[in-house]
Amino acid sequence: MIKQNNVIIIGAGLCGSLLALRLGQRGYKVTVYEKRPDLRKVDISSGRSINLAFSDRGIKAMQLVGIDKKVEPLCIPMKGRMLHDEKGNTILAPYSGRDNEYINSISRGDLNALLLNEAEALPNVTIYFNHKCTNVDFENTTAHFYQYETKTNIVEKADVIFGADGAGSILRKSYYLGKKFLFSFSQNYLTHGYKELSIPPTENGEFKTYKNALHIWGRNSFMLIALPNLDGSFTVTLFLSYNEGEYNFNNLTTKERVLDFFKKYFKDALDLMPNLVDNFFTNPTSPLGTIKCSPWHFKSNTLLLGDAAHAIVPFYGQGMNASFEDVVEFDKFLDDGKDWESIFKAFEKSRKIDTDAIADLAIDNFHEMKGHVNNAIFREKRKLEMALEKNFPTEYSSKYSLVTFNENIGYYKAMTQGRAQDKALLNMIADHDISISKNTTKEELAVILNKIQKETEEIIEEDKIARNLKL
Repeated sequence: MIKQNNVIIIGAGLCGSLLALRLGQRGYKVTVYEKRPDLRKVDISSGRSINLAFSDRGIKAMQLVGIDKKVEPLCIPMKGRMLHDEKGNTILAPYSGRDNEYINSISRGDLNALLLNEAEALPNVTIYFNHKCTNVDFENTTAHFYQYETKTNIVEKADVIFGADGAGSILRKSYYLGKKFLFSFSQNYLTHGYKELSIPPTENGEFKTYKNALHIWGRNSFMLIALPNLDGSFTVTLFLSYNEGEYNFNNLTTKERVLDFFKKYFKDALDLMPNLVDNFFTNPTSPLGTIKCSPWHFKSNTLLLGDAAHAIVPFYGQGMNASFEDVVEFDKFLDDGKDWESIFKAFEKSRKIDTDAIADLAIDNFHEMKGHVNNAIFREKRKLEMALEKNFPTEYSSKYSLVTFNENIGYYKAMTQGRAQDKALLNMIADHDISISKNTTKEELAVILNKIQKETEEIIEEDKIARNLKL
């Protein structure tokens, strides 16, 4: 392990606090600077998602730092998607045919607070709040901060600086503006934004609708989702175009129009949301974007991690999990005893292909969630996948399962395998080559599985040939 002691981490969010905890456990002297107040003392949610989807890759990170048992009480298992049609009918679509595979709803603030507490308990970790990073001199390994409480500017030097400061990363901005090396950066927004709403609990603190599911009101060009909270409430998120369609964020400007919109498309949700209008006009409308950049590091002294390196849209529930997995994967390279620059290069070479893949998969799932879940062929595909996973748990995993429940498979491999399987399944269902009914036997499913596997392998091979021809 490298013996340089002085490490600065910019950002005390989920990724930064986990990184601080792990580096602290490894014996580094870690100082964390966070621009916001301490979330354990004040509410700083400000319309951000207050709960998140937490799954196997994130759990693996908690196991790495030894706090997985402390995280469990913060989780609400969600066994599948509860799909709501416009008439208020619902159907539960499980995430997997295996009973032990599910995702969890978890409070962003509670999880972040736990990580901060664990990191601060180490004698070699110090965390400063209300310190806004204004610039990073990556050549001289110094970070400039504005201290809100004293209204002073300070400069801190370190052996290495990690940027875990989110999608608006100052370290990444310093790379871009510094023009000292070849740095590539892209930021692509969806035409849709999002707004946080809520379903409050009953007077007795109970859940007003089914607790153990991620609720989805998919309406093709827009959608509403809801995740449960420990207090009996649901965090509700509306994903809607800024300016397209009959209803959009730019024309939902009056109480009457908002109510008309919800009465028409989300009547059963509206019945559970007495605070809808107040939430709608109080909470901000925020953009949805994907950030990719390269390289993540400068020589041997700075490195981007988490959203600072690869922000994604939230539709695969993997943003937090991917950031946590960054720390898990980075930790592996600390054992080889090489210098920081070699570690940074090797880590990025190994990791970037996977973060690019999950960014693309998240866009795919946006279209799936808002519209495809209501498509007859898609539902047939999911029904078949559930049967295959239940009857052949070690031989078949859907694309969703590969991404979400197979934490030892990289996102790129999961994407490649999963997309090929999806293509094979959809083609064969459309051509009536395969089908499933209540009377389909396990032996018949085995024949179907063999067909799918054969077709999938052929598609993967064809894709390899096509990629090589393009090169």
